[in-house]
Amino acid sequence: MFSLLHITMLQGGFIQQFIEWIITNGGLYFLLFVVFAETGLFVGFFLPGDSLLFAAGIYLENLGKEFFGLPYVVIILVIIASFLGNIAGYWFGRKTGPLLYERKETWLFRKKHLLRATEFYHQYGKATIFLAKFLPIIRTFAPIVAGVVKMERPTFIFYNLLGSIAWVCSMMLGGYFLQSWVEREFNFSLKDHIEAITIAIILVTTLPVIYKLFFTKKQPATTTDHNSK
Repeated sequence: MFSLLHITMLQGGFIQQFIEWIITNGGLYFLLFVVFAETGLFVGFFLPGDSLLFAAGIYLENLGKEFFGLPYVVIILVIIASFLGNIAGYWFGRKTGPLLYERKETWLFRKKHLLRATEFYHQYGKATIFLAKFLPIIRTFAPIVAGVVKMERPTFIFYNLLGSIAWVCSMMLGGYFLQSWVEREFNFSLKDHIEAITIAIILVTTLPVIYKLFFTKKQPATTTDHNSK
């Protein structure tokens, strides 16, 4: 089975070239699309959001040159992309409603991911939208579930904005400041070790979710109790 872990291992070979392509070819807009897709479109659950944001943080000064030397503008744009991605997922969930649970499975859509996101929502209530930002796969389906259960829009928007700021800033600023510290203290650049960093981040963030999805006992999720906590 071609799992997320297989994709992870493949990424180690081309992530360096991918990041360099972003820098040299104005691919920042592709970065924004990846973040948008992973945070709201169910076809984006396999995208490497965490590792890509961390790597982009390492190259933040380079990316900032596209915006008059203002790297923090890049962070603001990524936050907006994350926010709008969740809005798109929420809208999709409200429009499709319970019919989404009856959707036929495809390579891009696995019902088990939706059911796990539903369980996560009922377990953590309103805070799901914030917490899910830090969990691969869950962050893709959580806004869709919020739309299905018709979470109040102001509440959704508040946690969506808060989560987007926390997730993007922690990932990108983490990469940015770690790169600065390593260069200052040890006189070498993390840019030469993007593959190792990327694999490490993906494993740390995805293995717990993969274990939850494939190795824990599944409980049937229902669509009847649609009131948020």
